[in-house]
Amino acid sequence: MTSPLLSPRELHEALGSVTVLDVRYRIGGPGGRAEHERGHVPGSVYVDLDTELAAPPGRGGRHPLPDTAVFEEAMRRAGVSDDRPVVVYDDWSGLAAGRAWWLLRFHGHRDVRLLDGAWPAWVADGGAVATGATLPGRRGDFTARPGQLPVVEAEEVLGVPVLVDARAPERFRGETEPIDPVAGHIPGAVNVPTTTNLRADGRFRSPEELRALYAAAGVDGDAAVAVYCGSGVTAVHDIVALELAGIPAALYPGSWSGWITDPDRPVAGPTSGSP
Repeated sequence: MTSPLLSPRELHEALGSVTVLDVRYRIGGPGGRAEHERGHVPGSVYVDLDTELAAPPGRGGRHPLPDTAVFEEAMRRAGVSDDRPVVVYDDWSGLAAGRAWWLLRFHGHRDVRLLDGAWPAWVADGGAVATGATLPGRRGDFTARPGQLPVVEAEEVLGVPVLVDARAPERFRGETEPIDPVAGHIPGAVNVPTTTNLRADGRFRSPEELRALYAAAGVDGDAAVAVYCGSGVTAVHDIVALELAGIPAALYPGSWSGWITDPDRPVAGPTSGSP
């Protein structure tokens, strides 16, 4: 199996032969374009998560999967081609860039890697820093073919043998809910927060460590696994970790924000949170 990750050193050696996408993003904050222009991996093109990697909010949650044509055009505009490897990164531990990694693979790109350690690791490793806006050297020819990775929809979620909630423990327990209008979690889910996937230096734990981490939560690969989070974005971090551990996992794209749009769906834990 090819690792879903690429180290800063490997990216340094590959520059010029890969397409690099900068997917900086913060929940509730401005887009990452300004941060990109202040400093980025040379040649990397900024991609906006809200407008290019998600559809408008609605019954599908805060970040529904983008329309296929919209995503394909965004990737072509960023220079993505079918026959050229892609590397994605952010400055948020891979929590936003993982969305681009997953979407490209879901739509059929065969060679996509996530920069391990994200932007801080690139800088710490002595990687070159470019400033200003970056335009792709050429328009890409990427052809989106959706359906290449597994997903589960709302009507299937309660039947998933092992359902993983990737949110912070206090949100999972329903003790606090700073974003969505209802607190709690989907009944039957187990909690493996994205923060536990990483070592102190911000890079992913070893496959052996990840297998032990998920096994402790009852995720051992013997039964089908699906992952969700608040809006279907950061859940991919757990999917990356599970892939490193050798455990395939599906994504519930609507996640918690989509689940609670139907008041008839069951909720475990408190049933109200911050508006």
